[in-house]
Amino acid sequence: MALFDEEKQNKQLDELHKEEEEQLVATLAESKYHLPYVNLYRLGIDNEALRAISEKDAIEMKVAPFKLFGKNIFIAVRSPSGDLFKTLKEEVERHNLIPTFYMASNASLSKVWDRYKEISLAENSKVGGLDISPEILRDTAKNISHMQDIEKLVIEALEGNKIHKISRLLEIILAGAIAIKASDIHIEPEQSRGRLRLRLDGVLQDINFFGLDIYRLLNSRIKLLSGMKLTSKIAQDGRFSIMEDKDEINIRTSLIPGAYGESIVMRILDPKSIQVKLEELGIEPYLFSVIEQEIAKPNGLILVTGPTGSGKTTTLYAFLRKIYSPDIKIITIEDPIEYHLPGITQTQTNDQRGYTFVEGLRSALRQDPDVVMVGEIRDNETAETAVQSALTGHIVFSTLHTNNAAGVIPRLIDLGVNPKILVSALSLSIAQRLVRVLCQSCKKENDPTAEEAKIIKLVLDSMKAEEKDASKYNIKNEASFKIFSPVGCDKCNQIGYKGRIGIFEAIKTDESIEKIIPTNPSEHEIKKTARAQGILSMRQDGMVKILNGITSITEVQSVVDLNEE
Repeated sequence: MALFDEEKQNKQLDELHKEEEEQLVATLAESKYHLPYVNLYRLGIDNEALRAISEKDAIEMKVAPFKLFGKNIFIAVRSPSGDLFKTLKEEVERHNLIPTFYMASNASLSKVWDRYKEISLAENSKVGGLDISPEILRDTAKNISHMQDIEKLVIEALEGNKIHKISRLLEIILAGAIAIKASDIHIEPEQSRGRLRLRLDGVLQDINFFGLDIYRLLNSRIKLLSGMKLTSKIAQDGRFSIMEDKDEINIRTSLIPGAYGESIVMRILDPKSIQVKLEELGIEPYLFSVIEQEIAKPNGLILVTGPTGSGKTTTLYAFLRKIYSPDIKIITIEDPIEYHLPGITQTQTNDQRGYTFVEGLRSALRQDPDVVMVGEIRDNETAETAVQSALTGHIVFSTLHTNNAAGVIPRLIDLGVNPKILVSALSLSIAQRLVRVLCQSCKKENDPTAEEAKIIKLVLDSMKAEEKDASKYNIKNEASFKIFSPVGCDKCNQIGYKGRIGIFEAIKTDESIEKIIPTNPSEHEIKKTARAQGILSMRQDGMVKILNGITSITEVQSVVDLNEE
């Protein structure tokens, strides 16, 4: 006899009613009121936007301010009318804001109204009091060209007027990080002090230490800006945006509890940092011609592999930019969308609502795309769907976690992809790492040590054995090679390095690779077979960049084992 689970049934009914209400509001918004529809369950709410309209007025008028972006405020309404819009416009214009209206369901509005409780727990401030002013950021950034400038301004702010101390401190930290092109900001509590660090070219650098009272105030301010719960002590994620000229810079905030308080990391997603052309990634000429040829084909699977933080997303975006034209449709499925690309349809996964990579890919294929980018292949279903897509007339770009290009084929087979089908689908496997570039103003020329000379000879001998002509890479067969090491100067923040470049390797699925795929080959067998393709391995590409004075032997050794193929 079947058991009737009333609680479960009621829950399902509630979910169904909510879904029906969302669909109804979306239809009315478009057909009757000609307003954009918004589902606020899928969006972060800016606490600061709530300050423009009081909780009492918002509930009475059935409206919800949900985002503040510069001088623009976005307001959701349940029952649109001319009188309501006029009242709201007058209300927000008193705060010097410009409204944009959306239509939303009661459930969406209730979600926003619940956030007023958090505002009442925070310190009172005027609208925009927690906003990061683009003008102030620009003025602050003018005085920052080195890391030492940030440190100096932080010290000045800490000694300044207590009322505005935290606002000023946060402005300096954000302006400084953007000015010197740091990728993220780390604010960490220790036993008796707070610590501020910036990650520059992949390496964390200490900026300053301050009292725990300052740390706690910064913590609250960052939570408010990021739309997080003030009183919660569990791991939280949030975000906010700031404007720099015409660019919107997204800041993704992550908090995790630690022994002495919450560790705060703010990741800076500056659109300019991802706008790297394919030609600027550091790909050697022969491999560049191979990639150009493969991404121009009408179908095929191209995978970029490497650890987290190795620049895979930047490479995929460079591919999309290279092939983009108005006469092809490109769809991406990402987690999350880190940077917005003009002319490309970008979608974000949402596991809670069942929009996973595989569901996103299936949905994207129904949109008749020419090119699909899937953020990551991490399970059997996504792998099989990506392979099938590549076989049915689409170019599919994606990433995979393996140590090298030869690891792609065993990994896909391990994920359950049929090797016989993989033969026809996989076009190119690329592996990459990022290394720091030596500062061209202060790098120092050295003779290699006996150990370094031995490593150089080992790598160059491997190139010779594989009939790769070192002279094509500006490496002359001299008895003594010169290598370079970092020094440090004003232009590179006394670090000795400025910027990063990729080191790459790739394996084409040519006839010889196609023959061995059905035998479920090992990485060693794949590497051995691929040597005839003439593409440099990562250790060889790294050595070329060392001997050309682009990077140091220490940098390459930190990401690739130069002693072993």
